[in-house]
Parts: sequence; structure tokens; C-alpha cells
Amino acid sequence: MRRYAQIAFTEAVREVQAEEGGRRAAGRPAFGGEEPDPLGPHEAAFIAERDGFYFATAGETGWPYVQFRGGPPGFVHVVDEGTLAYADVRGNRQYISNGNLRANDRVSLFFMDYPAQTRLKVFGRAAVRSLDEEPALAERVCARRTDGRVERLVVIGVEAYSWNCAQHIPQRFTRADLEPLLNEIRSLRSDKAALEFEVAALRKALEADGGRGAADPAG
Repeated sequence: MRRYAQIAFTEAVREVQAEEGGRRAAGRPAFGGEEPDPLGPHEAAFIAERDGFYFATAGETGWPYVQFRGGPPGFVHVVDEGTLAYADVRGNRQYISNGNLRANDRVSLFFMDYPAQTRLKVFGRAAVRSLDEEPALAERVCARRTDGRVERLVVIGVEAYSWNCAQHIPQRFTRADLEPLLNEIRSLRSDKAALEFEVAALRKALEADGGRGAADPAG
């Protein structure tokens, strides 16, 4: 987290940390190296399993803008230990994030695992590239991507990352997370319905027989 701390812990942030005892209590370093932090196997696997992330840019007015990008797990490709990439598909055509990147390539990404209450924060520098600019990368990235018309590639050079604690992260589950349990419930309902049908049929047969079959030992 040393590089992440160097970027995030500005002078104003360190002043507040000192006032509140935050840095001292957490034992977090205020400075780190100049070289980007490489993604490890754990970070790469975590990103590859996500089906969405929050993407923050800053406009020329200084105002931040956050959007959510979703797709099948693995649509954000870990190209190497310092590079992420994804296929940017057509949305509402406001192009706010892409416009912001022309003036400021600094970005922040949040990858969330709500069931496990885990968050990976990433600082990076993003570049927008056309599909024919890097054909090999485009082919790789478009092999697993969000549905829709691909307009460009977004390539992010990772500067730093940090894992967050689970505090205050709500535990939520998607339909895909719950599908095995839902299938089990459907199976139980189906079995129950079949059993109820058999019981109803037996009752009907007994009523038609007037109960004689049950009373006659020889029957």
C-alpha cells in the first residue's frame, strides 16, 4: 500500500490524520516508492472474477464523475501486472468519462465483492484507444466483454492499489450467487407438488371406494 498511500495521503489528508490520530492508529505509511505497484496473483484473480466496477474520473471543472461498468466476469482483462483493459461499448452517448480522460488521465477504480464484503481500490492512468490501434489487444479484450457495440478500448496503467477492510460494506447477493439455492427450493417445491398430487389421488380413490378397500382384510 506504500505507493497508494503516497498518492492518497496528501498534505491536507495527513493534517486531518494527525488531528484525528488516524495514521498513528492504523500505522499507515505516509510515503511510498515512485514506481507503480505491480498487481499480484491475488489481485489479478479478484479482478478477473468481478462482473462490474466503479470508475471515477475528474473533469476540467475539478468535479469528479463516477460511473458503473458491468459485464460478464473477466470482462476487465488483466493484461499484465501493471495493465488492465476492457472493451468500452456504446451507452447513453454522453461520453463524460471519455471526455474527462482527454484532459486528465488519472482514474480511480473500485472492485467490489459484496458477498465477501471485500473491496479493492486501484489508482491508475487511463488511455482510450481505437480498435485498430492495437489489433492483438482488441481481439483479446473483445473475446470476453460487455454486450453491445464496441466503440473503443480503455487501457489502464495501474499506479497503486489497496485492499479495504469489510467495515461498512453491506453484504449483498446477486441472482447468480443465489441461483444454486433457488434451484434447490424449486426442486423442493416440485417434489412437494408431486407428493400433494399423489395424496390427492389416493384420497379420491378412497372416497370412490367408500373406504371398503381399507376395511376388507382380504381386499
